[in-house]
Amino acid sequence: MAIRRLSLLCSVLSGLAVLAAGSFGHAQQVDETLEPYRMLRSLQFVQDTVVRGDHSAADMQRFMLGTIDERLRTADPKTFQDPRNVDAALIYAMSGGNPATLEYLVARDIDGNFDNRVSDALRKYLSGKGTLIAKTLGDMAVEYKNAKIGPYLALVAGNVTLTKDPAAALKFYDWARLTAPGTIVEEAALRRSLAVAVDAKIVDKASLYANGYARRFLYSPYASQFADLFVRFVVEHYEVLKPEDIDATLGYMDVDRRREVYLRVAREAAIAGRKELATMAAEQAKLLSGSEEGADALARLYGSLVGVPTENVDDAMAVLMTIPEEALSPRDRALRQAAETVAKEVLRKPEPAQKPQLPPAEVSAESAALEAAATDQDLQDPFAQPQQTESALPEAEVQPAAAAPETPPAEQAEIDPELRTFVETGRSKLDAIDDLLQKEGP
Repeated sequence: MAIRRLSLLCSVLSGLAVLAAGSFGHAQQVDETLEPYRMLRSLQFVQDTVVRGDHSAADMQRFMLGTIDERLRTADPKTFQDPRNVDAALIYAMSGGNPATLEYLVARDIDGNFDNRVSDALRKYLSGKGTLIAKTLGDMAVEYKNAKIGPYLALVAGNVTLTKDPAAALKFYDWARLTAPGTIVEEAALRRSLAVAVDAKIVDKASLYANGYARRFLYSPYASQFADLFVRFVVEHYEVLKPEDIDATLGYMDVDRRREVYLRVAREAAIAGRKELATMAAEQAKLLSGSEEGADALARLYGSLVGVPTENVDDAMAVLMTIPEEALSPRDRALRQAAETVAKEVLRKPEPAQKPQLPPAEVSAESAALEAAATDQDLQDPFAQPQQTESALPEAEVQPAAAAPETPPAEQAEIDPELRTFVETGRSKLDAIDDLLQKEGP
């Protein structure tokens, strides 16, 4: 393994030599000494290095893509008599390369070095029409499963099969990751497999995929997508998840990452009204926060939210009010504001229903004159707006004294849809309580 890595590293250094030679006008001569399949190995090495955590290699990846593109376009057609170079061109196209280059090579292929079925299918896939040929790509992935392009074709087949047959897509992803371990292909296959399993509610497989990703690709630049999927997985399936499965996945993370995941789980669970999960995640985040005041503040915020629409609202509000404003982001400040709104509704005493007042038996002459004048005006102008006769006071001054103040429009705009859902859920519970109290009477 060490020898193989050293060989690939030498290939990368050869690519750098091409760049250096190009600055002296000898790039073309050096290019002709490099086979496309050797240059592809350099690209694969760089891409695998990136997903394993070396983000500084991203610039080298862009350089290699551009260099291979130029080499493929300037290569003699006889170069592709070597099947390894044909595979290199196909893998380059499936690895983020220029799709137009594959079109160019296929158009110049008069010797039939390229399998037209594969090249045509890939051209359709790269142009966004892959779902139309899902079965064809699936068949080719099976046919070429032991070839160099096999893992890449399996990944592509999984992508186009996903919408119609998630179970079949999982099989393609499994094959891709098992035949290309430790590579960018495995990273992509694991991440997409987790998304499929979460959507399809396949809890056991989702746990395996999450564990595998955390163990192998935790420092990938795409790990944030994994974190989003894992948080969603835990929140949606906590009732059937085994605690040891969650701990096993989080066990591969450092303290900062574990705390961040627990905080995100606590937030989503609090908004979803999952009290047990929100409390557990908040407590774990507190334990991992150490001396960081900001992280501890967030843990207290999320842990207290679920207690707002319950009988423990006083305790929850007492905790919320101790959290410093500067420790919260704008979204979290809006979340706490939403919690305060719900808490005030919980603590507000219900008002007894007022009976409609009957009109007085006698109407004064002045009132009768005003009423007649209003009637005359309505007859003269059928589109006239009715006159305001209730009160000239601002709306805020005619609110019942015991009612909770409404949230100002500017603050309402800060509350995102999920926070609004949190508020509306609490208010619906309060409305039901008020109805019961009114039926019982004062």
